[in-house]
Amino acid sequence: MLKQTLSQKLLQKLSPQQIQFIKLLQIPTAMLEQRIKEELEENPALEEGIHEENQTQDDDEVSNEAEKEDEYDDNPAEDVEIKDYLEDDDIPDYKLADNNYREEDEDAGVHSRVAVRSSFIDQLHDQLELLDLSEREYIIAEQIIGSLDEDGYLRRKSLNIADDLAFSLNLICEAEEVEEVLTEIIQGFDPAGIGARDLRECLLLQLNRKHHSPAALTAQIIIDKYFEEYSMKHFDKIRKALNISEAQLKAAHEEIIHLNPKPGGSSAGSEDTNSAVIPDFILHQDEGRLELRLNSRNAPELRISREYREMLKHYNKGGKPDPKTRDTLVFVKQKLDAAKWFIDAIRQRQHTLLTTMEAILEHQRAYFLSGDTTQLKPMILKDIADKVSLDISTVSRVANSKYIQTEFGTFLLKSFFSEGIMTDSGEEASSKEVKAILTELIQDEDKRKPLSDDRLSELLNERGYNIARRTVAKYREALNLPVARLRKEI
Repeated sequence: MLKQTLSQKLLQKLSPQQIQFIKLLQIPTAMLEQRIKEELEENPALEEGIHEENQTQDDDEVSNEAEKEDEYDDNPAEDVEIKDYLEDDDIPDYKLADNNYREEDEDAGVHSRVAVRSSFIDQLHDQLELLDLSEREYIIAEQIIGSLDEDGYLRRKSLNIADDLAFSLNLICEAEEVEEVLTEIIQGFDPAGIGARDLRECLLLQLNRKHHSPAALTAQIIIDKYFEEYSMKHFDKIRKALNISEAQLKAAHEEIIHLNPKPGGSSAGSEDTNSAVIPDFILHQDEGRLELRLNSRNAPELRISREYREMLKHYNKGGKPDPKTRDTLVFVKQKLDAAKWFIDAIRQRQHTLLTTMEAILEHQRAYFLSGDTTQLKPMILKDIADKVSLDISTVSRVANSKYIQTEFGTFLLKSFFSEGIMTDSGEEASSKEVKAILTELIQDEDKRKPLSDDRLSELLNERGYNIARRTVAKYREALNLPVARLRKEI
């Protein structure tokens, strides 16, 4: 049964201007240029150029005149719900890749030069064209090549490939025939290891093509018969089983570690061609004084079109406009408002970026003067939000996608945030400081007898850091460092 009811509910809404600022704040400098370009193309009332001295007064006049026309606007901009600005909130990591660039390009940024290269799939097709194959073999080989993963492995079963051929190309074949084409043709292509079903087979394919030296033959036996023991670094067990000396085992190990575990990733076409990161901030040090400035790309010269301002004044003269003039007036007003909002949002973005970064510099002054990671203090988003009187979410948007160029590298702002750990002296140390010491301990350890997590915990405690074994394991995993057994070397 349908019925009408009256109810009240509280909704959080944001104005279009607020949404525009939030979206501009979260994007890095490299994307800001594209966003400005899009706005210039969409809004003819927005222009590039130096802001005229008397334009502020003119803008106020335009705003006052535009407000007079609000009564004629039948479709005022509606408030926007908060969900509308959450879309596209995250910046993909591939747009934030870091690369080095010349000092003279610090403001201009870096335009990556991407050469036109063929992928390893294209290279395989080129090799396939050179072979004298039957039409049936050629079709099966093409299907196999198309089923390879980006790293060059074939993880799809032969039976499934045979089914694909039957359904898509109406070619009936058995899994054994697919297997034969794979082993006899595809796995013979370059680079060696292509078409392997797993890492063991990939390494064996590469070893089979090497010169048959004693070390290479021993390496083949190890991978073929003792792959699990080798992957677990049970070297003593392998040496005893093969009855070889430690020197022979080491020579075989050298052969193995120089093999390519991802043959598909070795070709030119699969290289990472991400664009270089353009820093949002430039930091210089002058005799102990830190000088911070925004990248010039963060401060574009934008202004409101004088032509559109004059147009609004012209149409606003006279009495009540006719319908045609009224539509033109509404259009001009909307474009001028949008241009003014956009310029204000850019200025607010610049102010927020500088204010936040200056607070970070103040908090981490010792680090930015020395570049020593151990000088980093514990710092969380709330610490900076309280200093600059901004919401934590605003500081998070700045930290998650902005980079700063220093004399010792270019870093993502969020890398300066870390939790605190209490030392024996009662002082609070940054977890980054502990990670730096942990990395140093593991780098300096005897690789024949790597330090266990328990031992690492003891060494850290001796230095005054109260760290439990499980915390050491957490930090080690965060640093992508393997357990002691897998760090062992011959």
